[in-house]
Amino acid sequence: MELQFWPDLLSLLEKLNGRVFSVVLVVGFLIPDLMKKRRLRNFPPGPQIFPLVGTFVDFRQPLHLALQKLTDRCGNISSVQFGSLTFVVVNGYQMVREALVHQAEIFSDRARFACLFLIPTGLISSNGHIWRQQRKFASATLKNIAVSFEEKVQEKSWYLVETIEEEKGQPFDPHYKINSAVLNIICSITFGNRFDYHDNRFQELLHSLAEMLLLIGSFWGQLYNAFPLVIRWLPGPFRKIFRHWEKLEYFVKGVIAKYKEDLDQSEARYYIDCYLKEIEKFKGDTNSCFHEENLLCSTLDLFLTGTETTATALRWALLYMAAYPPFRKVQLEIKRVMGRCCQPMMADKENTPYTSAVLSQVLRMGSVVPLGVPRMSTSSTTLAGFHLPKVGKKNILPFNKKKKKKKKKYIYI
Repeated sequence: MELQFWPDLLSLLEKLNGRVFSVVLVVGFLIPDLMKKRRLRNFPPGPQIFPLVGTFVDFRQPLHLALQKLTDRCGNISSVQFGSLTFVVVNGYQMVREALVHQAEIFSDRARFACLFLIPTGLISSNGHIWRQQRKFASATLKNIAVSFEEKVQEKSWYLVETIEEEKGQPFDPHYKINSAVLNIICSITFGNRFDYHDNRFQELLHSLAEMLLLIGSFWGQLYNAFPLVIRWLPGPFRKIFRHWEKLEYFVKGVIAKYKEDLDQSEARYYIDCYLKEIEKFKGDTNSCFHEENLLCSTLDLFLTGTETTATALRWALLYMAAYPPFRKVQLEIKRVMGRCCQPMMADKENTPYTSAVLSQVLRMGSVVPLGVPRMSTSSTTLAGFHLPKVGKKNILPFNKKKKKKKKKYIYI
């Protein structure tokens, strides 16, 4: 039977010319894809979904601005699709509060992206029990070193002021000066070291951080997240993400190795010290989530998220104070409360209400973190009357070699 079937099939293919065969092939791909692209019943509305690519988004502008236009058209809850990934976009105070406060447990898991898989665990990308343990430890450790943290902020602030004064009143770009100050603070609390602003290794670390985050949020980064199995084989700027990541990983691994050699169990002053002691505490426990991989990922999380967010907030503050004269009353209030020579302290916050109000306004107006970290739903739920299904546990990764049953993925921003 099989011997008779194959000659007939080959004869049929020979009769088909190249164009007809191409049409059959394309239709064979498009029909199953169109079936998958249909929105679920009572799912949040969104723009038209096209085969293979999903939703068209104008990447000539920042992603959050493109999604804002979608919100203006579809309301505070909408959906978009990039490649195989379906996103539900939530906007507005009430809607975000409903999702992240009232249904916090349901939307607690983190989404897994090809770019973000660079940090598979740690504080940001982990889920469930591991995430709770890492977050609890980080929060307790940072509180324990809070006193020294305030001193380090004061110290690094003086270095930043001195660096700005070197410009002698001439116009300059404050981007890397501010980033250098913030990264130095994070280096101080993680492993107790400070770098000179002109140190070549430190500047290389700083540029790797900045460019990697820029590329992850760019068109190429989003394209790689949407089509990782295809894009990973093509050349493009997104490949710089992995080169920068290797530099950062190599740097932190070297610091951890040094601290392992000189670890003093009787004293733990910095984040890495405390984490290494925690590893020793649970040594031999196969279920423990405290190990060197999580230490590496947690440290890199502090570097990536702490540096860019704080530095961006400071740059927005400088911009608004320069653009809006009333904001300059901050300087007058600081001089009145602390004088010209005293270092500001957290204890002074109660006596500087105008400064606190201005900082709150800067965080409200400035695009410090325009898009939150994407989350996944752990169970089916209803939000604003729309049905949101439970997200499968399958990782959205190009390097995941385990073959699992395909399941449609929904990710909530």
